[in-house]
Amino acid sequence: MHRIAYFADWNTAVRGYRISDVADSGAAARLTRLMWAFGEISAEGRCRLPAEDARWELYQRRYDAADSVDGEADSYDQPLAGGINQLRKLRARYSGLGASISLGGWNTSVHFSRAARTPEARREFVSSCLDLWLRGDLPVRDGEPQGGPGAAAGVFDGIDLDWEWPGGDGHPDNIEHPDDRRNFTLLVREFRRQLEALERETGREYTLSASLPGDTGRMHDGYEPEAYEALDFATVQGYDLAGPWSGTTGHHAPLYADGPAAPEESVHSAVQGYLEHGLPAGKLVVGFPGFGRGWRGVPAGEAYGRGETPEAPASGDYGEHAASYAELQRRDGRRFFDPVNGTYWLIDGNEWWSYDTPDTVAVKGAYVRDRGLGGLMLWNLDMDPEGELVRAMETSLDASGGSGEPR
Repeated sequence: MHRIAYFADWNTAVRGYRISDVADSGAAARLTRLMWAFGEISAEGRCRLPAEDARWELYQRRYDAADSVDGEADSYDQPLAGGINQLRKLRARYSGLGASISLGGWNTSVHFSRAARTPEARREFVSSCLDLWLRGDLPVRDGEPQGGPGAAAGVFDGIDLDWEWPGGDGHPDNIEHPDDRRNFTLLVREFRRQLEALERETGREYTLSASLPGDTGRMHDGYEPEAYEALDFATVQGYDLAGPWSGTTGHHAPLYADGPAAPEESVHSAVQGYLEHGLPAGKLVVGFPGFGRGWRGVPAGEAYGRGETPEAPASGDYGEHAASYAELQRRDGRRFFDPVNGTYWLIDGNEWWSYDTPDTVAVKGAYVRDRGLGGLMLWNLDMDPEGELVRAMETSLDASGGSGEPR
């Protein structure tokens, strides 16, 4: 089964979370695939590198020995440095770990529609993504020795499409078109066509996946069942089902929607919706959060804070209304676990937080295993710095525990 987690590359600079931490936490040995977030799309509909500072972090920053995956310092003139080189070292150490570049995301899906609009646009977009991320053709810039044709070849062996969302209801800056739903299918097929050609060229296999919304309304608006045929798997976002947009406190990643904190959708309802929509069970990977959603000014009540009207969003280490699993585990307060519905919550003073823990991951893993689904996915790794959620993922899926051990 797939054991997948996202690595948010901006958190190397923002939070000091490095690729070496993925190894040190034990996560790399337990995962089958790391998703690197995110590859960006230009206004012309091409794959592009991020902004200036992020580019330096991506492939030019020289790591010292203490921060490096293999304990060896980078040299000034090596052709590849930065986080991508650390990922190369990680994959060399853990032979069972694949790596996909995830294209899009909430803030950088603005030009996805333009990239998918016409046959010519799709061909050129896909070609640019394969050149940049799979063939590893990085630009040489600022007189630095990093980059050049093939500088990052082989680091990534997969493409993940995280267009949020074809059919609309995404970021307000997104460009939209009435044909986005159909064009997503055609884009997936174009990626598969060019990936197969690249496989013949290199003799390697490449993975194609997509990140899908966790509500059935967006599913019907944005995806044709035919789109699933060319995908190796798809991750379904089993979180953000309640949040600051909700009128009352509620679990944002419940396996089942039941009780006073139940949102309209649940992980189970999303899974059932996708299965009925044509996504094969073995391709459906259930996503779970490494973060919680919280409110303040919440009366405890008979339901222990569930379904109550709050005063305002609570604040955590991820800003208003969001806190990482690691921070929430450090907090004081009363904790509650519902093993039937797969939910967990914390009452910390007048704050109420819903989040996933190893206990809820165990329930979700059993659900995935019992129904023959494709596996589990975590967003994202820096929220689980000790690898506790990843460990629970592996255990709950009855993983072998050996596929990713160092060579």
